Amino acid sequence: MKLKALVGLTLTFCASVALAQSTFHGNSAHTGVYNSPGPKQLGGVKWKFAAGGPIVTSPTIADGVVYIAAMDGHLYAIDEETGKEKWNFKSRMPIASSAAIANGTLYFVSSAGSLAALDIATGKPKWVFAMEYEKKFEAKNLHGLPSPQQTIPDAWDMYTSSPSVANGKVYFGSGDGNVYAVDAQTGLLQWKFPTKDVVHSSPAVVNNVVYIGSWDSYLYAIDADTGQEKWSFKSGDDPVIHNQVGFQSSPAVADGVVYIGCRDAHVYAIDAATGRKKWDYPTSKSWVIGTPAIYNGTVYVGTSDSSRFMALDAKTGRLRFNFDAKAYMFSSPAIAGDIAYVGDHNGKLYAIDAKTGKLAWEFQTDAAKENRLKLLNPDGSLNQEAMAPLFGDFEDMYIDIYKFTTIGAIMSSPAVNKGVVFFGSLDGNLYALQ
Repeated sequence: MKLKALVGLTLTFCASVALAQSTFHGNSAHTGVYNSPGPKQLGGVKWKFAAGGPIVTSPTIADGVVYIAAMDGHLYAIDEETGKEKWNFKSRMPIASSAAIANGTLYFVSSAGSLAALDIATGKPKWVFAMEYEKKFEAKNLHGLPSPQQTIPDAWDMYTSSPSVANGKVYFGSGDGNVYAVDAQTGLLQWKFPTKDVVHSSPAVVNNVVYIGSWDSYLYAIDADTGQEKWSFKSGDDPVIHNQVGFQSSPAVADGVVYIGCRDAHVYAIDAATGRKKWDYPTSKSWVIGTPAIYNGTVYVGTSDSSRFMALDAKTGRLRFNFDAKAYMFSSPAIAGDIAYVGDHNGKLYAIDAKTGKLAWEFQTDAAKENRLKLLNPDGSLNQEAMAPLFGDFEDMYIDIYKFTTIGAIMSSPAVNKGVVFFGSLDGNLYALQ
């Protein structure tokens, strides 16, 4: 994604694993499919919960409680019915990792450089595993921004890895370039797999294989028990300005195929057993940051600059429909009851018919309605004049992030349960829509 010069992001998983835990994008295979149907018509806001800072993470739901973390460093446990806080845990750094829950324990990756395990009943720490360090993806001449010799952290590297739990282990990636497996009960290291750059993709674990992407441009398949590489797949490269490179998306696995988006502006379908490419779909130089959802032989995913929500044939990669999303889309779709729910940088949550691509309904965050900085046009597209660069260097990335907080951009990925859609927003609210 060029971000327009920085104005310019039959299933093969075991059913018992899916039922035993709650995790990012619905299950350990990250297919984004939820058993409970969501609202086909918007009935309104059931409740909203105000966190202390912007939310980029996605809600996790277990036993009547919604868990979500915010950039204020808190991880919140919220009653699913009432929206009332049950407890919160304070980290010393912002939290950009969605939680995974298994066997009474909640796991998340801390921006301070650790994996934390909390008791879900109390929010008290059970143990903490320290990585080498955590950091954003960075490069010289990033996105072609001056100075060419200055190493620049990428503001659009919004998420840290969200852990997956399987086989008694917690799997996750780290900014130190490693993929880790630790014992789920004790936090003891089981194995560490090195890549050549930051790993903020979230691992999918299917049939005892860990699938995860790295900013080094490789998608890896790793033996879940031993940490040994089974295969790796190389995506596109961009050694000069590092714009069209790296896996920020997380893999989704279905029917023996790994589906993943890439910042090299492609959606890939990779044979899960061999690592051979089955197809790729080009997205007009637009990043694909969200994790694809896989449902009824269709791959659903959004793009950045081209502002599309796409449905692709899972076997051939052929386009089935395009939905004009009006603004960048980093959110990963949730599929429930033939409706795809997905967030947008313009502060809208879209409910889209998964068969036809027609809009069923949309919801606008409070901040987007206010539109204080006039960043949005009446049709929901971005006002290019209001989004124009101010400094002409890397600082504009961070200013753009601030601008998106003022319209409640939705970078969180929705979760659906009991007919309600839950998602976070950069306006600091967790919304529950019915």
